[in-house]
Amino acid sequence: MEIASLFLGLIGLLAWTIPLFGFPVTIIGLILGLLGQKRRKRGIALAGMILSIICLVATIVNASLGTYHMVTGKPPLLW
Repeated sequence: MEIASLFLGLIGLLAWTIPLFGFPVTIIGLILGLLGQKRRKRGIALAGMILSIICLVATIVNASLGTYHMVTGKPPLLW
């Protein structure tokens, strides 16, 4: 579980650009990291959780900016 969490956290670094893929990847990685905390390799599970949290925040920001762009027809505030 710990290695899967780390792997999904690394995949999340690419998947956050497409929120449809980013949300499931990061949420599953976060859950596996939480479950992996109870085992021996806590460092790997913690790294997977941190990566998943960072990617989840990036996915939420990306989805929010995309929604803003679609609703208003204006480019996001960062452009």
